[in-house]
Amino acid sequence: MGRGGGMGNPVNVGIAVQADWENREFISNISLNVRRLFDFLLRFEATTKSKLATLNEKLDILERKLEVLEVQVSSATTNPSVFN
Repeated sequence: MGRGGGMGNPVNVGIAVQADWENREFISNISLNVRRLFDFLLRFEATTKSKLATLNEKLDILERKLEVLEVQVSSATTNPSVFN
């Protein structure tokens, strides 16, 4: 006679429980690493945006200085007596 409503072989149940815990631990580790990667990417984006903004400001200053120099050179070539 077979058992009705039983849980099955205790060894098989133990193996299934152990495998379930291992799977949960694996999924937990994957989730943790995905969160860490996401946090890193957020920090990287913020840092990169900040550095690019600073670089853009410096580039704007250099462009303005270059425009002034171009005007001075243009003025010197059209009217060299100004610098004599």
